[in-house]
Amino acid sequence: MNFKLDFVGHRRWFFIFSGVVLILGILSLLFQGLNLGVDFVSGTRVDIKINKPYDLEEAKGHLEKLGYKSPDASKAGENYEWLIFRTNQVLDHNDIGKIREEFQASYGNQVDVNEQKVDPIVGRELAKNAIISLLIAFLGIVLYVTLRFEYRMAVPAVLALLHDVLVVTGAFSIFRWEVDLVYIAAILTIVGFSINDTIVIFDRIRENMDLEKPKTWEDFGKTVNASIQQTLVRSINTSLTVVLAALSLFVLGGESIRYFSLALLIGLIFGTYSSIFIASQIWVGWKWRSMEKAKLKAQTAE
Repeated sequence: MNFKLDFVGHRRWFFIFSGVVLILGILSLLFQGLNLGVDFVSGTRVDIKINKPYDLEEAKGHLEKLGYKSPDASKAGENYEWLIFRTNQVLDHNDIGKIREEFQASYGNQVDVNEQKVDPIVGRELAKNAIISLLIAFLGIVLYVTLRFEYRMAVPAVLALLHDVLVVTGAFSIFRWEVDLVYIAAILTIVGFSINDTIVIFDRIRENMDLEKPKTWEDFGKTVNASIQQTLVRSINTSLTVVLAALSLFVLGGESIRYFSLALLIGLIFGTYSSIFIASQIWVGWKWRSMEKAKLKAQTAE
């Protein structure tokens, strides 16, 4: 890359941008929460494949006819041929059969019905295991980065990961996209990708710091900027390759992986952003202050 950007000098703007995005997501989480799938709450998800154009309100009317008041139903699929119906009731085989009969009577025998049921105990267990898996991942990353580099790099790395997770989660909350086990798989994938990118940048910063041993803030900034610049092409190319793959999954994949692909797209983009503009910039400020304190302490001791 021929252009050079003063990453360190403009870090305040990066923090402001991230702060705005995070605040929007957090406000959405506080006021409207997440659209949790049946994986995390008790109930049943019924996928009704109608296979022809239909009116959503009319379809809801058929569900109300069966006794489901104000049914939570929405269109889905590339051509909106699916009706997704969610209820907090655990429906049995007879209930599903009645839904199938009602919709086949109205839309023809081509209607197909599939259901996914989760009872309250399983839902709570899945939610607990998802949180534990994320905490274990974060703890492992802190230990690894601390041992390989230093704790001042481990903390920014984890903060950058939290930034990515909150951005994706906030987007899912704002747009009311469904959060299920596939979403958790996407988050873990994003965490792995983002930390790899962050480690590459930190490794180059450490090498250049050992070689140049900057003494002033200007030299310090030049060293960090040069380190990021040296890894920038690699970071963008790697991210672009994975983003294109995720975009292909989103466009060509089925309904079952649509939100997985969407989470990946957002997470990969912001994961690259946080590695370059957040993790390294948090470390810069922290490292410089610690160096200044050590220098002042040494001068006082003399």
